[in-house]
Amino acid sequence: MDYLTEEEHAKLTEELETLIGLRSELSDRIGRARELGDLKENADYHAAKDEQGHNERKIKDLEERLANATVADTEHVPDDMVFLGTTVRLKNLSNNKEDLYQLVGESSGRFDLDYMEVTSSSELGKALFKARVGETVGVNLPAGRTQFEIVSIE
Repeated sequence: MDYLTEEEHAKLTEELETLIGLRSELSDRIGRARELGDLKENADYHAAKDEQGHNERKIKDLEERLANATVADTEHVPDDMVFLGTTVRLKNLSNNKEDLYQLVGESSGRFDLDYMEVTSSSELGKALFKARVGETVGVNLPAGRTQFEIVSIE
C-alpha cells in the first residue's frame, strides 16, 4: 500500500494538473511540426511526439498512484509513535551515530535537507512505521543487519 501525507498528495495532484495542461501545448507543437512537411526527417515532429509520449506516461502513472494511494490521517497518532511525516532521531547501535530521518510516502530527491528521507515502502520505513520512542528496530540493509534505537521524535 502506498501512503502519502496530505502535502505529498497535494503536490502530486498539482503535478498531474500541470501535465494535463501540457497536453494542448504538445498537440499544438506536433501540429506546427507536421506543417513543416516530410515527417520522416522532421526532428521537431519526432521530439514533440516523444515528449507527448513521456507526458502521457507520467499522467497515467500519477493517476494510478493517486487512485491507489492512502492519505495518512495523522490527527490521532500518539506523540511518541513514528508515522508518515514524522521526523525521528535514530541511533545506529553498531556505531552509536545519531541521525535525523523523516518517514515519507515519496522521496523529494532533495539532498539539502537536515534529515534523510525514508520512504514508507523501504525496509527502514517499514520497520519504523508505528514504532515508538525507545524501541529498537532491526533492518536488513545492503551493508548487513543494522539495529536502530528510536531516540526521539523531533
